[in-house]
Amino acid sequence: MEELFEKLKISPKNLTLYNTAVSHSSYANEHKAKKDYERLEFLGDAVVDLVVADYLYRYEKETEGEMTKVRASYVCENALYRYSMDMGFNNYIKVGHGEENSGGKYKKAIVADIFEAIMGAIYLDLGYETVRRVILDIVVPYIQNPNIVFFEDYKSALQQAVQTTRQSVIYEVVKEEGPAHDKTFTIEAKVDGIIYGKGVGSSKKDAEQIAAKDALEKLAKN
Repeated sequence: MEELFEKLKISPKNLTLYNTAVSHSSYANEHKAKKDYERLEFLGDAVVDLVVADYLYRYEKETEGEMTKVRASYVCENALYRYSMDMGFNNYIKVGHGEENSGGKYKKAIVADIFEAIMGAIYLDLGYETVRRVILDIVVPYIQNPNIVFFEDYKSALQQAVQTTRQSVIYEVVKEEGPAHDKTFTIEAKVDGIIYGKGVGSSKKDAEQIAAKDALEKLAKN
């Protein structure tokens, strides 16, 4: 991982953290390893959220509501996947044989998780200031590029669309498939009990957004 450390401009102290950060549960199970990246990913998720929120507060002029939408765009799964792929993080992912055969090193959910896990490792190993610098070095160029859009808040748009007619929107999980580390969710968006949209995603949040987008497209045709 020396090449990666050079790219991130860091000098790690605890290499075990980084090895854990790139170890998927399928690899850990296969090699009887004690740890996979999930705990580091949990921590990294919070760190990335904080760094991006802090940047937006300090350097951008949006309102609280606008900042919430912008932050969501740059910490969503699509964005994390793009950062991870562009940095080449997927080249270091360790997965089990079955997961590798099914393209695990390129699955959006896994590749996005690895970004957060590595940030969690940097935070624990080298502290907040270092991980803040690393995250901003990676993320800010995307924020400053108006041609890059990772995320549209279709749920908010759908809610606004139906509020004009005083209708309500609910999201219902109708199918949940796959093992714990690689689930797929199917969710229906219902407007006053009528199914308007359906979405399938690797997380409930993503599936809800896809369902909301589908519902908006159908509403637009009515």
